[in-house]
Amino acid sequence: MNYLTHEKSLQRLSETYKAELFRVMDFWTTMAIDHEFGGYFCALDRSGNVIDTDKGVWQTGRFAWMLAHLYNNFEKRDEWLQLSKHGIDFLEKHAYDEKGKLFFHLTREGKPVRMRRYAFSESFAAIAFAEYAKATGNESYAKKAIHAFENFIAYNTGKFSVEPKFVESTRAMKSIGFPMIGIVTAQVLRDTIHYENANEIITKFINEIERDFVNPEFQAVMENVGKNGDFVDHFDGRILNPGHAIEGAWFIMEEGRLQSDPSLIRLGAKMLDWMWLIGWDKTWGGILYFRDVRGWPVTEYWQDMKFWWPQCETIIATLLAYQLTGDEKFAVMHKEIHDWTFERFPDSEKGEWYGYLHRDGRISVDLKGNLWKGPFHIPRMLMKSWQISNELLATDTQRTKSK
Repeated sequence: MNYLTHEKSLQRLSETYKAELFRVMDFWTTMAIDHEFGGYFCALDRSGNVIDTDKGVWQTGRFAWMLAHLYNNFEKRDEWLQLSKHGIDFLEKHAYDEKGKLFFHLTREGKPVRMRRYAFSESFAAIAFAEYAKATGNESYAKKAIHAFENFIAYNTGKFSVEPKFVESTRAMKSIGFPMIGIVTAQVLRDTIHYENANEIITKFINEIERDFVNPEFQAVMENVGKNGDFVDHFDGRILNPGHAIEGAWFIMEEGRLQSDPSLIRLGAKMLDWMWLIGWDKTWGGILYFRDVRGWPVTEYWQDMKFWWPQCETIIATLLAYQLTGDEKFAVMHKEIHDWTFERFPDSEKGEWYGYLHRDGRISVDLKGNLWKGPFHIPRMLMKSWQISNELLATDTQRTKSK
């Protein structure tokens, strides 16, 4: 009997995810709120002290979404809704340029520091607006969510022009990040504000990932491909990001669950299977950051580090894959990644989680937040895994009663 079919084990798992979720959120709601200028601080040291007052638009949108999502789905805490609005107001007031594109990086007061070529800030603003619209019933935020999401698509498809990163006439490429984030953003807008184009967009993006990025020759999910899905035999074309692909895998499996579509569940499970074999560190455990599809060296110096977010996405993906398929190999995988992660990342003394470990699991730097790490991947994992473990527990209880 695997531990995901054992009532006491499932109960402990559920309690662990729940307790850790509220512990992590308490850290951020206590330490990260800028009551003077609005929005949230994201650069925090181990104890939660602010070590840089600049603010990330990604983290602002993500934190505002998380707070409203918890309010909508877990507990009607007025504080969560108020703090979600605190971030949304800062976005609306400061994050847009004169053309309506969102910045990536702002000062404490909201002055622009950096604009990036890609438009992921728009996707995170979209989910924040949509979740807040659901919580309040305010239709104006639903419209803002749709506007931000459609701008996200427009910038990433070339309808709205930005300076390209590469010379496309020499080597045109595309990344899995756009269709992958497009799927989950459309899922949020469908759930919260009943966005009418969501199903069509999700189907289009899943088809693109399966056609262009899921590579049967290498049994790998590519991070970057040519514009038509062709393999580009250079560093950028060979690089694999297992955590990214596994995150996309559970987005697709979740869509399979929502649509009762076994083919999507199989696709996501296959992506997880392939990238676990490539990404799991057989020497030290944990999911590695980058690999080369040919097994050759990669150039990024952090390629063998263990970051917080790939571990989080793998915890969700393995648990969801087990729930949807019943295949015990996914239960084994889940226990491996759960145990490895929970033994190393949570900071039981100061709260929250570390973000950056060396390959062998030693702490590289003990900060708790920056422009990239905030209250998103960890609480989303804890929230989703708590939900799935409770559903497994309910199924197990029902099965026991029926005997």
